[in-house]
Amino acid sequence: MKRPIKKVAVIGSGIMGSGIACHFANIGVEVLLLDIIPRELTAVEKAKGLTLESKVVRNRIVNGSLKASLKSKPSPIYNQKFASRITTGNLEDDISKIKDVDWIIEVVVERLDIKQLVFEKVEKYRTPGTLVSSNTSGIPIKFMSEGRSEDFKQHFAVTHFFNPVRYLKLFEVVPGPGCKQEVTDFLMMYGEKFLGKTSVLAKDTPAFIGNRVGIFGIMSLFHQVKELGLTIEEVDKLTGPVIGRPKSATFRTVDVVGLDTLVHVSNGIYENCTEDESHDLFKLPKFISTMMENKWLGSKTKQGFYKRVVENGKKEILSLDLDTLEYRPKKRAKFATLEMTKTIDNVIDRFRVLIKGKDKAGEFYRKNFAAMFGYVQNRIPEISDELYRLDDAMKAGFGWEHGPFEIWDSIGIEKGIELIQAENISVASWVTEMLENGHKNFYSVQDGAKYYYSIPSKKQEKIPGQDSFIILNNIREAKTIWSNAGASIQHLGKGVLNIEFQSKMNTLGGEVLQAINKGIDLAETEYEAVILGNQAPNFSVGANLAMAFMMAVEQEYDELNMSVKYFQDTVMRLRYSSCPTIIAPHGYTFGGACEMSMHADKVVAAAETYIGLVEFGVGIIPGGAGSKEMALRASEGVLKDDVKLNKLRDYFINIAMAKVATSAHEAFDLGFLKEHKDLVVVNKDRQIATAKRHAIQLLEDGYTQPAPKKALVYGQQALGMFLVGTDSLEKGRYASEHDKKIANKLGYVMAGGDLSEPTYVSEQYLLDIEREAIMSLFTERKTLERIEHMLKTGKPLRN
Repeated sequence: MKRPIKKVAVIGSGIMGSGIACHFANIGVEVLLLDIIPRELTAVEKAKGLTLESKVVRNRIVNGSLKASLKSKPSPIYNQKFASRITTGNLEDDISKIKDVDWIIEVVVERLDIKQLVFEKVEKYRTPGTLVSSNTSGIPIKFMSEGRSEDFKQHFAVTHFFNPVRYLKLFEVVPGPGCKQEVTDFLMMYGEKFLGKTSVLAKDTPAFIGNRVGIFGIMSLFHQVKELGLTIEEVDKLTGPVIGRPKSATFRTVDVVGLDTLVHVSNGIYENCTEDESHDLFKLPKFISTMMENKWLGSKTKQGFYKRVVENGKKEILSLDLDTLEYRPKKRAKFATLEMTKTIDNVIDRFRVLIKGKDKAGEFYRKNFAAMFGYVQNRIPEISDELYRLDDAMKAGFGWEHGPFEIWDSIGIEKGIELIQAENISVASWVTEMLENGHKNFYSVQDGAKYYYSIPSKKQEKIPGQDSFIILNNIREAKTIWSNAGASIQHLGKGVLNIEFQSKMNTLGGEVLQAINKGIDLAETEYEAVILGNQAPNFSVGANLAMAFMMAVEQEYDELNMSVKYFQDTVMRLRYSSCPTIIAPHGYTFGGACEMSMHADKVVAAAETYIGLVEFGVGIIPGGAGSKEMALRASEGVLKDDVKLNKLRDYFINIAMAKVATSAHEAFDLGFLKEHKDLVVVNKDRQIATAKRHAIQLLEDGYTQPAPKKALVYGQQALGMFLVGTDSLEKGRYASEHDKKIANKLGYVMAGGDLSEPTYVSEQYLLDIEREAIMSLFTERKTLERIEHMLKTGKPLRN
């Protein structure tokens, strides 16, 4: 099945429907978004003399829903201008338009009778062969397609997105009875390749995979929290980043999602999974029932497990005491077991330590992992035939860094069995059989690919779909040709090297810079091309601020000046080496990492790249060639001087406001990425493989070392524009005196100094005045206060 998807129809414009519509618009697909017509007029419509026949009234629901979605935070769309790809309509006037689409997605209320009515209508207007899918989270697919034609059934499946659609990667595909294999294969491929998702094939069982296992985990915790006498703060501390889960951990996540949503899914599992050995765990504990009665549903009702209050003008977050069901001030959670993991950077290596804890935390982890291992072992083959799909679902749908079978592997299968048996849970026969057959792990890595234990074949089999990925964890050991304490260099094949940052938060210190220079040296002599790519949660938070702060405090200015020059020189090597250089940023790409990206031959950015020059927040200007580069970029192209000056002013404002692009697509508008040179990849897992392909393409096209560039700078003309702007900001109290000082230093660099007329200057000229400016700011007490505050609190200081 090779059909391209040019246009989709989304029926139902609620939070999920609008989110799905926005995500298809994100990837360049035209969308027809439909919803019902209103049954009565609003007071405003009556005052305007409108009737129920007026088009604006008939499309009020769909337009209101989409507008609310586009205004929501975090944004469902990569760039607001992409919303023009969505056309709205209603199910009476516009349903016939679905004959022109390639895929129809139903996202209406979770009621079988309503869904059946929608599909009856769809069948009437749909062109045979058109894909039809439902975003249901639990209605059996066989009931939804009842009474539909053979062609409908052959092209019908569940495609279950997770909310928020743009950010959560899980895409569950459940083929309907009679669905063609080629349709299932197409949906699996499309989810991964085009939508940037982790496609997980699921069976038609209640809550599918993600919610079945995820809701079990939360319900299990709800019962354990009282049993172990833990507070909600303690549980959130134990189930957050320390074990590779989101910061919102458990109770804060439930507040965000909404307790009513969780209860709805849990009740569905309780009612429909009567054979589940943990059936009683899905029964709501008394404190949850009380919270539901009180409408303490979380963020949507302003209180849930946490409650934000303002007392004496101060904001405070209160926590719910689960014994008294009264709110009280938050308590700090601390455990000796967690202290033991502080020196262990890799989350996967912490689990062995956590289960050995002698305190309440150790007991919690032993019980919690035992319950989870016991549950997932019994879900095979009920909800999936392959164990890796359960791990994929938890990582992509719930933000876990490691799935349950991966965690079990990390502590040892036999140790996991010991924990399970200590809780009087039976071990599944396939697990004991696997050990008896000599398989000691659920997973293994062979020849750079990941394998899983297949229960039917009783052997390790390769996880399908890896050929389009390069997963560094799978190749690092075999392919590393050079390393130091902060980075390593892998040979990806065909002469392409990858430089992987491995410092804390991937900060760009001396060791990382050494690795970049070493990688370029190797590519220029023995190899062919260089990629800067890693698969940490974030590409890099920028230069090593702590090191610069120490040098500035100790007034080691010569050494600091040399460090800044070394950084600038390294960045410039990325542009002017004799080998192709490609950067693959994702997540946070701040400061120095943004500067590096702007100097590579090509950027292959993940769609979710938050890139920007953020140095103003710590009282300095971009000093690693960023200020220079924005001045150069403003002067490029055949544009009139006034247009170039406006561009220069916009770039100046972006830096002064420490603006960060909220997606790679927005980075083009801010000037951090360049059209026709840089590109965006929706699926981060494909990023390094895509970068390698482009490196090879550059080589095949006959790559030659770029010639030095000249920048047109406007001197006093631009400087005057900047000084007038900063002066008025200070007078209007929008900027402090120190803000003005930093902005004026930036203005001086971007103007090219106080030259009397527009002049073409070398990049080195701009680099020298950039370095001079940043060095002068490092001598300012207020700048050092800002840096110290950021290092201590992670937040900017306005002084």
